[in-house]
Amino acid sequence: MPNNSFRDFILEQLAALDGLRCRAMFGGHGLYCGKQFFGIVYDGRLYFKTHPDTLPDYLNRHCAVFAPSEKQVLKNYREVPAEILEDAAQLTAWARKAAQS
Repeated sequence: MPNNSFRDFILEQLAALDGLRCRAMFGGHGLYCGKQFFGIVYDGRLYFKTHPDTLPDYLNRHCAVFAPSEKQVLKNYREVPAEILEDAAQLTAWARKAAQS
């Protein structure tokens, strides 16, 4: 049975996000805000979708691209920094930005 403690921690941190849903995918879990897919929980890490206005926040922190294999690389999904993960209010703000279409 897989250990889902990190996923559960992320869902708890994002509890204030209206319409939050989590679905198994990619060997991990996809995060949705309503119908908008915005995040991936994979291998003990969280990745958010980036946009031209949010990408600098990730690049300035040297956040890794979501790349579970050499053939599967999603360049518009970047790892969320640890200091953001630990602050529920900041994490929720970043999630809201990631969920904007």
